[in-house]
Amino acid sequence: MNQSGGRLRNRRIALGITGSIAAYKAVELLRMFQMEGADVRVLMTTSAVEFIGTLTVETLSRHPVDSDVLSLQGDGRIGHISAAHDVEAIVVAPATAHWLGTMANGLAGDTITAACLATSVPVVVAPAMDGGMYTHPATQANVAALVGFGYRIVEPESGPLASGLVGQGRLAALERIVNETVAALTGAPSPARGARPGPGPGTAVAAAAVPAGAPAVEPAPTPPSRSDLAGRHVVVTAGGTSEPIDPVRFIGNRSTGKMGIAIAEEALDRGAAVTLILGNVTVAPPENAHIAHAETAAQMQAALQALTPPEGPLFDILVMAAAVADFRPHSPSTKKVGRSGGMTLELDATPDLLAETVGRVEAATRKSGGRRPILVGFAAETGSFDRVSEKLRHKGVDLLVANDVDEPGSGFGTDTNKVTIFSIEGEQEQLPLLSKREVAELVLDRAVTRIARAAGGPAAGASAEPTAAETPESPESPESPAPVEPQS
Repeated sequence: MNQSGGRLRNRRIALGITGSIAAYKAVELLRMFQMEGADVRVLMTTSAVEFIGTLTVETLSRHPVDSDVLSLQGDGRIGHISAAHDVEAIVVAPATAHWLGTMANGLAGDTITAACLATSVPVVVAPAMDGGMYTHPATQANVAALVGFGYRIVEPESGPLASGLVGQGRLAALERIVNETVAALTGAPSPARGARPGPGPGTAVAAAAVPAGAPAVEPAPTPPSRSDLAGRHVVVTAGGTSEPIDPVRFIGNRSTGKMGIAIAEEALDRGAAVTLILGNVTVAPPENAHIAHAETAAQMQAALQALTPPEGPLFDILVMAAAVADFRPHSPSTKKVGRSGGMTLELDATPDLLAETVGRVEAATRKSGGRRPILVGFAAETGSFDRVSEKLRHKGVDLLVANDVDEPGSGFGTDTNKVTIFSIEGEQEQLPLLSKREVAELVLDRAVTRIARAAGGPAAGASAEPTAAETPESPESPESPAPVEPQS
C-alpha cells in the first residue's frame, strides 16, 4: 500500500521486528510508514513470529515475511541479502537486548542481523525491553557499538513496563521512529545519545538554517493524525465518587462518567495506552483500557499518587474528568443508621485532587528533569464561566474544559456537551453543542498539539524551567484553590 504522497514517497524500507512484547506496535509502525508513502518489507526473528505471527504483516505489506535466515525467495535469491540490497533503509523496531548484543558482535543468527551486516544503507534501531535491562552496562556497551557502526538509535522512553515495573525501556513513540527514519534518508543529523525524545507528531524533523542572531520561529504543528497517541500513556479519571454515610447510604453526585469514558475511548482509538481511574458510572468502560476502580475520593487519590511518584509522572497526558464529591461525612457509621431519630451530618471537605496531583507532577518533573506531561481538568459551572480563568490559574493545568450544566444538552447524563476550553495562555475556545465523543476528540487534539510544541521547545538536555508567567501557583499556597465542580 504505497501512498501517493508523504515524506517517504516511493522509498523502500525494511522493517525488522524482534521478539519483544512491543512487537505488536510494529504493525502500526508499518502502517505509518505506508501512510508516509513507503514500500515496506518485513524481516522477523523467530521469537517475533511467536508474538504476532506473519499473516497480519504480510497482508498489510503485500510482501512475504523473511523470518528464516536459510530460506530462499521465489526467484531463488537469499531473502536477507535481497533485503540488504533492495531497500534504502532498515528500521529495527522493537530491538531486544538480545538482538542488540547479537548485532554488536556481528553474529548473523537471524534475518535482521544478516541483512544489517550485508547492507550499506542507513540503519535505525529502536530498543525496547523490560526491567533494568536497558541501563545495564552490557546493553549500553552494545548500543554504543551500534552507534559506532553509524546506526541511529531512537532511545526508549521511561514509564510503566509490561512486567509492572517502571523504568526506561518502553518503545519510543512511533512518530519519533518515523521522524528518525525520514532524517536518515534525508541526511539530517541524528540526536545525541541521552537526548530527550525528539520531535513529536506534527513537528519538523530538522529545522532550516537561520542567520546568526535571527529570532527563532516556532513551526506551526500540523493537524493531529489518527495514530498521534501511539506509544503514549494517557490517564483519565471518570465518573463520580460516593462517600459513605453508613454501609447503605452515601453522599454522591449525578455524574454518569460518559465524558471521561468518551475521552478514554478516543485515546485508545488514537493508539494510546490508557489507564482509566473509574468512579461510579452508568456506562461500560472500554475493554482495552487498564481499569483502576476508585469509588471514593480517598481511593482515587491513592490511584493518582501511584501514578505520580517522586521519580516522575508515569503518563504523557492526564485528563481529570471525574466528579469527585466535594464533601464526605466526618465519621461514617459502620452500621446502618436508623431513620427514627433523623440524621445530622458533620461533613469534611475532600482533598482537591486536581491541584494536589498537579503539585506532585510539577515537583517530580523538576526533580527528574523530564518533560512535564499535559494536564487537563474539567469544571461544571452554572450560569457563567466567570470563575474558570481564575480556577485554571490556581490549579496549574494546561487546559480547563468548562460546561454549563444548566444548558440543555450539556448537563449530567446527556450524550452531548457544550464546552469552552480555557488554556493557560489565556485563550478561550467556545465549542458548539457536540457529542461527548466529538468533545473528547477536540480536547485530545489540543493536548497532542501541546506535546508537539513542547518537543520542539528547549534544547535536548536543557532544563525546562517555566517562566514566571507560566509557573502555576503552588497548591500549598495560603490561599486555598477553588475546587473544580463535578463534570458530567
